[in-house]
Order: sequence, then structure tokens, then C-alpha cells
Amino acid sequence: MSDIIESNPEILGGKTIIKGTRIPVALIYELIGLNYTIDEIQEEYPHLDRQVILKVIEFGNDALKNKKIF
Repeated sequence: MSDIIESNPEILGGKTIIKGTRIPVALIYELIGLNYTIDEIQEEYPHLDRQVILKVIEFGNDALKNKKIF
């Protein structure tokens, strides 16, 4: 999928996660939707690198841009 995002049926039932963690990508988007800053996300998940969080956000943004709405 990417160098930081993966889906494995043996981890969280195949939900898309950040590689090397059990953190669902959707959780990052949920936290952003709750107005968490990147610094606040890092406080909650200190093992997540800032660049990884930014890449996850970029991945979601790119997916939205490429989605066609009819």
C-alpha cells in the first residue's frame, strides 16, 4: 500500500494501520476531526514520528482529491 501504511488480516481485522504499530489510520483522521494538533497526537502516541503523521494526512488528502463525486 505504501511505505508507512499497511493492511494485514491478522492485525486489527485487516483495518488499515500505520506500519509497525496497531494504530488505525482512521484514528489519526478522527483525532484531526476532533481538532487535535499534530503535537497533541504525538503526546498521545509519542512513538509516532511527526513525519509519519504528516504522511498519513497527506495520503488521506490525496485520496480525497482523487475521489470523483457525482
